[in-house]
Amino acid sequence: MVVVALLVVLGALPGAPAGAQGEPQLPTLPNSAEISLKVERDGALSVVEAVSVPSEATMTRRVPLRTAAPRDRDRIIGIRDVVIEGAGNSELTDDEFTIRLKGGTSIVRYTVDGAVAEADGLLRVGWQVAGGWDTGLELVRAAFAAPAIPNAVTCHAGPEGSRVHCGTAQIGHSGLTRFSQQNLPAGQRMEISVELPGGTVPANARLEPSKTFAGAFVLTAPVGWAWGGFALALIAGAVALGVLRRRDRRPGGALPVQLLTGKDEQAAFTSPEGVLPGQVGFVLSGRTDAVDLAATVVDLAVRNYLWVSEEAGELTDWRLVRRNPPDEQLTAFEHAVFDLLLPDGRESIRLSEIQSAGIGVDAVRGALRDSVVERRWYSRGPGRLTRAGLRICFYGLFLTVLLALTVGYAQLGLIVVAAGAVLAVAARRLPVRTGAGIALHRRLLGVREAVLATKPAAVPKLEREVLLWRALPYALALGEQETWIAGFAAIKGPPKIYWYGRETADEAEIARVSDFTAALVGTFAATRQGRRLKP
Repeated sequence: MVVVALLVVLGALPGAPAGAQGEPQLPTLPNSAEISLKVERDGALSVVEAVSVPSEATMTRRVPLRTAAPRDRDRIIGIRDVVIEGAGNSELTDDEFTIRLKGGTSIVRYTVDGAVAEADGLLRVGWQVAGGWDTGLELVRAAFAAPAIPNAVTCHAGPEGSRVHCGTAQIGHSGLTRFSQQNLPAGQRMEISVELPGGTVPANARLEPSKTFAGAFVLTAPVGWAWGGFALALIAGAVALGVLRRRDRRPGGALPVQLLTGKDEQAAFTSPEGVLPGQVGFVLSGRTDAVDLAATVVDLAVRNYLWVSEEAGELTDWRLVRRNPPDEQLTAFEHAVFDLLLPDGRESIRLSEIQSAGIGVDAVRGALRDSVVERRWYSRGPGRLTRAGLRICFYGLFLTVLLALTVGYAQLGLIVVAAGAVLAVAARRLPVRTGAGIALHRRLLGVREAVLATKPAAVPKLEREVLLWRALPYALALGEQETWIAGFAAIKGPPKIYWYGRETADEAEIARVSDFTAALVGTFAATRQGRRLKP
């Protein structure tokens, strides 16, 4: 008696429903079903159906495993461990679970994965206990058990989407929930929803984007991670762009530069990284003007490719004379300047003729830019990256449509479109001066400081001529030619001018060179002194 009383007490406890769940009773009416449902501890839903089929008849049930859910998603159901006791068979595909039963009473057992969903801290178990039968059912009764007593239950019967309540849906005193419905027509469903306390079992509902065009754009976990990665890349790119632009605006102070290497007769002038006088302005400011062209002409004269002859008259004029033909020692840019002044074998040209012909830096601007880009001090500019970004946008649009019409995840294509658009826009903001160009910028500022700091009287006599004339084109490019020439003109016994002459004298004064450089710059179009030294 004590044992019997103990069992009665245990049966009344809240945990009893799971233990009370057993085999369904056999149907007493034809075309009827008795169903037992039990939520396992792992969230799986165990289902046992006892179905009565009239003699000499058949019944078929089709259960869709992919059903529409809100927000362009599909609910995915998994069926496993199917066992049929009686006359019948089953078929399981990715999209449908089919049961075919013959006359008599058959018991169908299977396990459902994906029936437990979580929302607002509560669990909801949803399942169509009857639906998809090709024959009407006289009576459907179901018993539901879970590890905890449900908070609430609902049951709807009728066509898909109908909100008509079932005949019976109630929670018993023992925690066992029961449902029933009479006269369920063929094709209609009986669907239950049971609310359980949060944490009772793990949720296992599986939602996937629907196989529609709109479903292809649903935000899924992989797509979310991709957007997150894109956002991180965007932040990193923005930081890098900011650093590069800041470095371009503020390249830093001057680096020490030594203008001469060797001593006495072995002394030789060296420019930082082999930069040419005509390239100095572009490296410093990204622009070219008349000074760049004038500095190149003076450099050609200093290197004995041109002779400068001063012609006296009412207005002083200067003549540039071919001294040596251009050779492999000249770069493509210097060749372009030489051919601009003395084309087709022409032997000389006066500055007044240059001005009348309208010869200016525009004619060699492209060659100058190419020479700087070739040395990798500047990049080609935003054009190439902008075009690449636009191409990526078009590829992304194509990928978006392709994914939308095939496997989904179309937002991955939108990420590619966004990446291309960002690249095209950022390219316009990306500095064209490279890291090597920044370093050269600082060394050229060092050249200017070295020019200003040079005391001609302290320079050994054997080094003065090399230093004065080889550094002159760079001093002109940096806007310091007058100071540079005046310093050497003031010393006793200044260096001779080997590339410049006057018609009325055997030897020209150094001060005349300053007039020539000013006239040369004015011929190509005047510019403002010191404009390159702005960071």
